[in-house]
This record gives sequence, C-alpha cells and structure tokens, in this order.
Amino acid sequence: MKGVMIQGTASDVGKSLVVTALCRLFALEGVKVAPFKSQNMSNNSYVTVDGKEIGRAQGIQAEAAKTEATVWMNPILLKPRSDMQSEVVLLGKAVQTLSGKGYRSHFYDEGIKVIKKSLGHLAEGFDVVVIEGAGSPAEINLKDREIVNMKVAELADVPVILVADIDRGGVFANVVGTLELLDPDERKRVRGVFINKFRGDMSLFEDGVKWLEDRTGVPVLGVLPYVHNHMIDGEDSLSIQTNRNGNGDIDIAVIHLPFISNYSDIEPFYDEEDVSVRFIKNLSHFGQPDAVIIPGTKSTINDLTYLLESGLAGRLNEYVENGGRIVGLCGGYQMLGQEIVDVAGSDTGVIGNRLKGLQMIPSTTVFTADKKTVRFKGKYAPTIKVKGSRPIEGYEIHLGVTESLEKGRPFLILEDGKEEGYYSEDGKTIGTYVHHLFHNDEFRNFWLNEIRRSKQLPTRNILYRQDLKESKYDELALTLKKYMDWDKIKRIVSGWGTEG
Repeated sequence: MKGVMIQGTASDVGKSLVVTALCRLFALEGVKVAPFKSQNMSNNSYVTVDGKEIGRAQGIQAEAAKTEATVWMNPILLKPRSDMQSEVVLLGKAVQTLSGKGYRSHFYDEGIKVIKKSLGHLAEGFDVVVIEGAGSPAEINLKDREIVNMKVAELADVPVILVADIDRGGVFANVVGTLELLDPDERKRVRGVFINKFRGDMSLFEDGVKWLEDRTGVPVLGVLPYVHNHMIDGEDSLSIQTNRNGNGDIDIAVIHLPFISNYSDIEPFYDEEDVSVRFIKNLSHFGQPDAVIIPGTKSTINDLTYLLESGLAGRLNEYVENGGRIVGLCGGYQMLGQEIVDVAGSDTGVIGNRLKGLQMIPSTTVFTADKKTVRFKGKYAPTIKVKGSRPIEGYEIHLGVTESLEKGRPFLILEDGKEEGYYSEDGKTIGTYVHHLFHNDEFRNFWLNEIRRSKQLPTRNILYRQDLKESKYDELALTLKKYMDWDKIKRIVSGWGTEG
C-alpha cells in the first residue's frame, strides 16, 4: 500500500485538518486518494450513501479527496454514552455497548481483523491512502493493545508524519518526548514533523526548526499557520468553538449537553457575520438569547435529566412562554415533547425508563432497539414559505420513534409523502430529526431573517455556504502547501516501499 499516516503529539493538534488538506492536494494532482482512520471516538457522525454511520472527519476527508465516503474509511466508531461506556459502531452498524475495560479486553482481535480487511479494500481501490491516528502514539498504558496509531502504521506498512500544536505551548517537549517514548521500530517510521497552528512571523521559529532537526534527526516538513475560518467540521467536542462572532446582532444560545452529538449542525452560523453563537452549560450563562438550539445527544434521557437538575429546563420553559424561539434537533427534538419512554432500554440501559419531557411539543418518543441511519431529502410543509426551490437535505441518526399528538403541524414532508417534525403556528418552536438542517442555506436565511425582522434589523440575502465548500477545500490545501515541503512528502510516500 502507498500511503502516509498522520499521528499527533496529543488530541486536537490538527491531525484531521492536515489529513483533509493532504487528501485534497493528492486529488488536485489526479491521484486516486482515500482517507482512513481505524477507530474514531466521536459523537459527530457522517452517514454514507448506503445509510451507514462513520466518523464525520472521514466523511469530510472523503469529500476533500473527491471520492464517496464508505465504511472502509472508518471501520470502528465509538460513540460515548456515558463516562464509562461507548456504543461500538462496526462497519457502519451499531453492534454493542461496552465499557472501556471491556472494549480493550474483548474487542482487540476483532478490531485488528476488521482493520486489515478495510485496508485491503482501500489498497485495491486507491493509489494512496492518508491515514489519521488518534490522540498520541506514546500512551504507554494503552500501547500493548492499541489499534489506532503505530499498530495501524505497521499493518498498512506506511511512514508516519508527526503533528505538534505550537499554539498550546510546549511544542519542543511534545515532539521530543513523543519520539523518545516510541519503540525503535516505531521511531524509524517517523519521517517528518509538522509544527501546526503557528501565529505570527515564522522567521522567528527558524532556530526552533534547526534545534528540533538537530536534536531528533527528523526533518520538519512544515511550519503550518493557524488557519482561521476553514469551514472544515470539527471531529469531537474538543473542537467546539464555544463563542463565535461575539459581537453579532443576533445572539444564538446552544445548550452544551454533556453527551452532545453532531454539533456540526451549528457550524454554518459561524459564517453569518451578524450572528453570535454561544455554547452554554449552566443557568448563569443563559442570558437573553434571540434563539436557543438544543442539539443532538448520544443519551437523550441522561441529558434531559441534566437539564432538569441544572435548572435549565425551567428557564427554557419560561423563555418559550415569553415568546422565545427554540429549535430541537434529533435528541433535542425528543426532549421538547411530553414524555420519553425507553421501552427497550436502548438509551439508558434501563428497560421501561420514563421521563417527562419539556412539554413544548405535543409528542411522545419511544425508544426501541432499532437505530435509524439514513440520508434525508424532502420539502417544507406547505405552511412554511421558504424562499428558493432547493429540496431540504440532511441525514438522520437516532434511536427512538417520535409520534405527534397533534396532527397538522409537521415541519417537513419526506419524499415518500410522510410528515416529519413539528413547526408551531408562529414558527418559534421547531423540532426535527434532520441533522444539518441549518446547512440548507435557504432555510437558514429564512429562519435568521425572521429573527432580524423581529429585532428591526435589515434582512440579508442568502449566503450560499454549500457552494463555498469546494473552494474552501482547495483554499485550505493550497494554503498549507505553501508552508510544507510537498515534494519531499510525495517522495516519502512513493519511496517507502523500497527504503522502508
């Protein structure tokens, strides 16, 4: 297999962004390239064309590589359901829920098997595979049974480039310490280092580059700048930007649930110049928002319990009663209803568990054992006058079936004619299972203009964010290319089979 693996000195150092850029650079040169990450731990998901679930980062990287995402690009996805347990999604399908200890004890051999199978599929279909690691390869307590870093580089037999984050400080210790903790055979695979998220005059780091190369013997292949507004969705909750456009005229508060998932639903607002986005965790930060969004969650009942116990539930009810706008997405939609019943114990593990909802929508949700993962396309209900003709698109990933107790208030009409979601008479309360609702530019503009009118602000034209996405992939790749030794990286990839 021809390829390269991007590993990091820690989480959130920029591995996903670097892989995305490399995938686009190879694709721009006509190379058939695919991303790969053996195991993801994230509640930020992506649904493939065939209705399978993988980590969102690999879906985005596939788009950058100009290819269709498949389960072979992320065969194992772990979705945290509590501090102790995660749902295991294997080749796009949820198979079981395990504790961290149980996963390490019982899943290693199966994990190795599915990783080998996935790498084989990608090797047959692509010229180059760009592989992403997880966390750090120097986690000593996990190394004997890890299936995300050096073990994967060994199985794929590819060289490794290490990424370090200079923005958080300690970059010299991070690079040297990581290399020192690798076994000799692992150390030989590391053919270069990226220093990522650099701010300011790069000439000031020339001595640092020389010191690192002299100290480690590993070339620094690039000092990459901190890239602002790259529009590439984050992988996990470490990537959530808790406050964006803080001086915007429109204040949107997003409830930061303990088990928040698919928070990429919120990211289109970052590109609206007059919108400020706040993620709030407690009552004291609630303030007086123009709209509230309750996002998706990996555990609806646990997060609803959090709202009730923190006092946020009462504050949300008071806010809506006083005319506030609220949108519930997926698990947030379920919370807005009258009651949630965990018939199968699939949400909490407790069969028959019941919890009173926020009472804002006339609906009940019943959790069964079946999970729905599907791409969505439909249209707005006739009462919703959205400017434009594009169908609304997104995807569903959820347990539970929500039944409306009041007919005639759907939000969307599916392609098969079925009604979906809830839309109140005044349009201020919306519930839907459709992730990426606000990625639909025409609806986002319609919804924001309603807020603008209510605040006597001028309305704005539609920002066609979707049309910008491809150019943003190119912009990211070409920006980073300026600061990396791209020719040397290609030589490392092409020459590994003979020199490695």
